[in-house]
Amino acid sequence: MKLSKKTDYALRALLYLSLRHERGSVQIKEISAEEKLPTKFLESILLSLRKAGILHSKLGLNGGYSLARPPEQITLGEVIRVLDGTLAPMSCVSRVEYESCPEEIGCAVRSVMQDVRNAIARVLDETTLADLSKRVVLLRKSQVRGAGVS
Repeated sequence: MKLSKKTDYALRALLYLSLRHERGSVQIKEISAEEKLPTKFLESILLSLRKAGILHSKLGLNGGYSLARPPEQITLGEVIRVLDGTLAPMSCVSRVEYESCPEEIGCAVRSVMQDVRNAIARVLDETTLADLSKRVVLLRKSQVRGAGVS
């Protein structure tokens, strides 16, 4: 499985919003500038996430984007499926975009790819934006500690 640029940018933007969740709406210009993401492409991505119910948008002076649910309720698996589709490495093991294969029954490769799909799905479906935010905080703390050591 390889994430598209679209999903990479989406996760970075969502992480930014997750870290500022209590603050409310954030303008797209701020997200774009802070995360160094192309504004026009980000607009398209955030619109897709809004249509999927992951984001809210608000017009006006204090407008912008915010998470539609708490960070604890938005999983990476949900986001990736919205933007990239299936998590399966092969269509014959996909739950969403399944395509049969004449070699399917007794295929050892398919059996392994099912295990791969299940492992990927388990990790991504159990990891929330809140979990990602906690990792960022821990990474930043360890960088600060590491920078202070001579």
